[in-house]
Amino acid sequence: MSKRTITVIPGDGIGPSITESTIRVLDALDSGFEYEFVDAGIPALEKGKDLIPDETLASIEKNQIALKGPITTPVGEGFTSINVSLRKKFDLYANVRPVKSIPGTLSRYEDVDIVTIRENTEGMYSGLGQKVEECGTRAEAVSVVTKLGSERVLRFAYELAVREGREHVTVVHKANIMKSTSGLFLRLAREMAHEYPQIDSAEMIVDNASMQLVMNPGQFDVIVTTNLFGDILSDLCAGLIGGLGLAPGANIGTDAAIFEAVHGSAPDIAGKNIANPTALMLAGAMMLDHLKMQDKAKRMREAIIDTIDHGHITTGDLGGKASTTEFTDAILSRL
Repeated sequence: MSKRTITVIPGDGIGPSITESTIRVLDALDSGFEYEFVDAGIPALEKGKDLIPDETLASIEKNQIALKGPITTPVGEGFTSINVSLRKKFDLYANVRPVKSIPGTLSRYEDVDIVTIRENTEGMYSGLGQKVEECGTRAEAVSVVTKLGSERVLRFAYELAVREGREHVTVVHKANIMKSTSGLFLRLAREMAHEYPQIDSAEMIVDNASMQLVMNPGQFDVIVTTNLFGDILSDLCAGLIGGLGLAPGANIGTDAAIFEAVHGSAPDIAGKNIANPTALMLAGAMMLDHLKMQDKAKRMREAIIDTIDHGHITTGDLGGKASTTEFTDAILSRL
């Protein structure tokens, strides 16, 4: 088997630990990967480098595939999100966040299976035009939604639905109030729906979608929406299956893709060997799917699900007492 080089950004906090666990499982599957480790965020700053060093950008550009651990983003001040910067740099326009119920987890539902497709480069979340007046009493930000950005993520969502045999796409918006930005997205979604008559299309205002997800998540299959709404709703969806520790994510562009855990860096438990690596492992399975290694992705998911379902060796957030290493070993034993 020829080797495929993957860029790996371990991140900070629990990032290096769960990244190590994920690589152990990928290697056990004989995935044929070689790894190029690079820094970003706080680890890069601590080495006297830029937040996103040139060698990190060059590695992603060369390899086109990256596995990324969580990276701390300061709240309310400090440097710009590394995630946002990477998405813009490589035009990773589609953020894919699947959630699927896993037996044995502490969740309220047993049959959730939803993929949220989030526009990843535009809208309010992109941070465009942010400024605060010197007096500190007024702040501004700008939301820009374009025809190109909307159409490509909408097409991505419908193509995913067709490819995965899904039947229903819900377009989530706020066009009743945000008539310009959300209005444009909704109009383009309605036009796009006509190109996919085999898919049942619906539209829902974001506040109603939030309520409906909590009351009856079974009515949703694929959700496609703008950047900020997608960020919020995908976390809500993670809560339906037991939390962010089970939620992977993929950032997909034309020329590159970055796979990651949706959750943060959890610095309070860093170095304690108690973090749950499931989200990043599932992101690794998404990476295998992306690289046309569906059989290996299936084996990886089945080993993870079987381990959690048995419940004897799981991390604290899953109701067990196992360390990260012990949980990873249990998954490896099932391969």
